[in-house]
Amino acid sequence: MSLKTILLIGATGQVGWELLHSTQPLGHVLAPGRNRIDLANPDSIRSLIREIKPAIILNAAAYTAVDKAEEEPNLAHAINGIAPGILAEESRRLKTLLIHYSTDYVFKGEHSQPYTEEDTVHPMGVYGTSKLAGEHAIQAIGGQYLILRTAWVYGLHGKNFLLTMQRLAKVRDELKVVNDQVGAPTWSKMIAQATTQLLAQLYSPLSSIDIDNLSGIYHLTCAGQTNWYEFAKAILAHAEKQPKILPLSTADYPTPAKRPAYSVLSNTKLAKRFGITLPTWDSALELCLQNKEIMG
Repeated sequence: MSLKTILLIGATGQVGWELLHSTQPLGHVLAPGRNRIDLANPDSIRSLIREIKPAIILNAAAYTAVDKAEEEPNLAHAINGIAPGILAEESRRLKTLLIHYSTDYVFKGEHSQPYTEEDTVHPMGVYGTSKLAGEHAIQAIGGQYLILRTAWVYGLHGKNFLLTMQRLAKVRDELKVVNDQVGAPTWSKMIAQATTQLLAQLYSPLSSIDIDNLSGIYHLTCAGQTNWYEFAKAILAHAEKQPKILPLSTADYPTPAKRPAYSVLSNTKLAKRFGITLPTWDSALELCLQNKEIMG
């Protein structure tokens, strides 16, 4: 496979940091910082892409402050809703592939079985609404694109539930965690590795895959399901300091933005089209925690 220029946006985030490492064998990865590209500024986006002329665009950047988005809807929409459309326009103009990451928050969370890509979307807050707008913008423009919806992302970098629980466990004797929101915790490294596998398939010299016919939305999460309370217990099961963990209902922990009560996503489409599956959430968590021990 000939090396291609890959533009990675959002390299300092959880998924972006992992992508920066996993995609290195595939091409020349450029990861400009916010001083080079401002997703709230369409001109900044266009200018950089026209300068670099990448063969692949990976957009791992987003406005992810779910509660703060209720106070900053315009900024959230600019980054999550408008910017993906600009990326899609430039990607189509260059006839390159755009991979964009979206979220389970596009769903209302009233299901009792995993959501498929064809299920009706109904976001409940500004964050989910802005991310859905980004999906629609990309779809409206068309071209070669993959929108990968993921959920409950955690990792060893950035801000996430795993690191928050580990930090709080060191300073508190008791933790209260919501137990009535169900989802599939997904290690950011697994998302990056799956993305790299997708790219390797699409651009292999032996590949006969027609990217145009495969463009669309795909769900990408770890298998299985749990709730935040059980997830917290699994995270801290082998911690040096063992705080008491108490279950809490969503009603007892009000937040500015509503969360889906159920946001498990079906990964069947991704498995059928590309043969890619992720391990169960608990297996992935175990690998992640072992990885942290190795890293020190």
